[in-house]
Amino acid sequence: MNKTRRDTLIFLTLSILLIVLSYLFFRYLYDFSDGLPFSQEIILAFVGAIITILITAVLLNKQTEVELRKEESIKYLDLKSDIYMDLLDHLKAIIQAGEASDADIISLKFLNHKLALVADPEVLMQFEQFIRTFTRLVDSPGENEESEISEEDEDALMRELAKLTIAIRHDLIGDLDAREGIPLQRIAQQIRTNSDILEDYD
Repeated sequence: MNKTRRDTLIFLTLSILLIVLSYLFFRYLYDFSDGLPFSQEIILAFVGAIITILITAVLLNKQTEVELRKEESIKYLDLKSDIYMDLLDHLKAIIQAGEASDADIISLKFLNHKLALVADPEVLMQFEQFIRTFTRLVDSPGENEESEISEEDEDALMRELAKLTIAIRHDLIGDLDAREGIPLQRIAQQIRTNSDILEDYD
């Protein structure tokens, strides 16, 4: 049980206990003041005020919890987006240069570790397919050498990158697509089609 849920449970338990004790106390006062209508009205007003305060406190506590979760989700999504964009920018630089240096490979290794922290399992599996293709097509450079990326290799990498992009999109806004009623297969097909058109244009 996480801390937030435990705190909420404790708060609700104490609230219920306080309501029961308050009821018993005011019930005693109400019976004690039998025959004094004005006193009973005051007691009932106090009971109403306390119940209102308790309900308001519970609602505010729940609202605060929801807002904190929302803020955490936004920060986590921003972190994911930044890492995904860093990865795509790094791959763009390698492919544009037509070669991969030792520094590029090291950066890719660190990006792999960043992905391990935040990426959806589907993204991690698709990234595995990409790096298998990358390491097969782009030879590891020797000292002070660079690995050339041919046009055919670039096309193969871009096809794998399109698949990786599909997984990244699904991770970032898959829920939004689902709410809009857009099937993942349709989005995936459109991404692949766009990629194929650009490859043929080259």
